[in-house]
Amino acid sequence: MRTVIVLGATGLVGKNLVNRLVLDKDVNKVIAVTRRPIEYQSNKVTNQVVKFDELDKYADIFTGDVLFSCLGTTVKQAGSVQKQRKVDVEYQYQAANIAADNGVHHYILVSSSGANAKSVSAYLKMKGELEDAVALLPFARISILQPSLLIGERDNFRLGETLASCLLPALCKLPFFKRYRPITGDEVAKKMVSISHSAKTAKQVYRLDELFS
Repeated sequence: MRTVIVLGATGLVGKNLVNRLVLDKDVNKVIAVTRRPIEYQSNKVTNQVVKFDELDKYADIFTGDVLFSCLGTTVKQAGSVQKQRKVDVEYQYQAANIAADNGVHHYILVSSSGANAKSVSAYLKMKGELEDAVALLPFARISILQPSLLIGERDNFRLGETLASCLLPALCKLPFFKRYRPITGDEVAKKMVSISHSAKTAKQVYRLDELFS
């Protein structure tokens, strides 16, 4: 039986992930790390409310077998690129670092297609920088998922993603674009749970169409 930690448990992927982990017979405890209190129906789930600017104070929370990192925001939500970076890079890296120090075996990160530390896109640059940073941490196993557009029911409306989710499915019927088709948050969550049970190489990156298998 395993104890797992979910960072970003209130987001599109995180919510679906918690629901799937509750049904996982090999998981006996899900630690949902959030910035505000959340009520869960399952007694498997323990909600740990933290101040992300003070993560060091909550180091004991990040103890278990697997850390699922699904945290993320947008420039609009954060208020600036600098504030977005705190969420998308600094908070996630600090949590991963603490977990690695605590002996967590497996780290599973939701990144993004096109993540690259040298990208001219601020968003893709952040994702790439985080990937590079966590790759140096002493986890026994690191799995990185790079989905294309994430679709599904969110707590907040995102105009760009809504428009893209309408246009991309038609465009992705073309052979060249098929592998870039949108993916639901629940499909990513399903893949994350599957990866957590598989025994593969120490570091594995799952790109685009690989996430649908």
